Amino acid sequence: MEPEAFEICPYNPHHQIPHSRFQYHLALCRRKNPKKAKKMASCKYNACHVVPIKKLEEHEAACVNRSSVEEKDTLSPLKANLPSSEQNDDPLQTFLPKKLFCNSNTRESEREETSTQKTLRSGE
Repeated sequence: MEPEAFEICPYNPHHQIPHSRFQYHLALCRRKNPKKAKKMASCKYNACHVVPIKKLEEHEAACVNRSSVEEKDTLSPLKANLPSSEQNDDPLQTFLPKKLFCNSNTRESEREETSTQKTLRSGE
C-alpha cells in the first residue's frame, strides 16, 4: 500500500494535509482565516487550487486540470436555445396555461358542485 500524498494548505503553509482530506481542510481553514481568504481565489478548473487573486489568471492559463475540463465541454455541450424577446412582442402570449379537466363518468354539473364544495372547505 502506497503512502498517501500530502497537500500544503494555501492559507497556512505549516499545514500538510492528506489529499483525501484536502477539500474539508480548505473549507475549515478558509473560515478560520477570513482576512487571508479575502485575498485568495479558487481556480475555475479545480476548486482545490486556491491562489492569490493577483495570480489567478496566470494559474488558470497554466492549470493542469484545464485541458480535461475543456475536453468534457466540447464532447457534451449543455447549451439551450431560448426564444428571444424579438420573436414575441407581447409578453402575455409567451405563457398560456391551459385548463385541465379530469375525464371521468361524472357529469359537468356534478364536477362544478364538488369543486365549489372543496373551495368552501379550504376557505373556512
